[in-house]
Amino acid sequence: MIRTARFEDASSLAAIGMEVWLNTYIRDGVNAFFADYALEHFTTSRFEEALSKKDNFILVSENKVGLDGFVHIALDAPAPVSGCSDLEIAKLYVQPRHQGSGAGGRLLQAALRVCAGTGRPDVWLAVNAENQRATEFYLRKGFAKAGETRFQIDRQSYPNHVLRYDLALVAA
Repeated sequence: MIRTARFEDASSLAAIGMEVWLNTYIRDGVNAFFADYALEHFTTSRFEEALSKKDNFILVSENKVGLDGFVHIALDAPAPVSGCSDLEIAKLYVQPRHQGSGAGGRLLQAALRVCAGTGRPDVWLAVNAENQRATEFYLRKGFAKAGETRFQIDRQSYPNHVLRYDLALVAA
């Protein structure tokens, strides 16, 4: 089931966020640099803050036990490349054991319907250039490459693709 996140979901969102981020990007062992980043960014208080903002939407995928994924949509998020609106899919995270179950596709479709309701012409997202599986997922779902940017952690940066989706494609 896809539903709007509630304030009491914040700790579950933080746990999913940390699990997915570490599983996706930290493959060769955890060092303090990446552990400190994850522990700072995937916290209950950060998700409570996001849930309290009127320019943020978080939808969750919920199974009979609990949450297994979420999508975070942010308004007033200027794209790092020209030709995109200020509407961003900031995160689409599904627990690794639920990837391939259709939860990600259901979350994305629900997010695109929310995005279409904002009146913006398009939505953008950034995906790590090395995350081929995610890039291919978005391209299959109708996103197109709009440019490149870099994800910055302290003094280190990582190439990211910027992908754009034309919201006119969303079925009414």
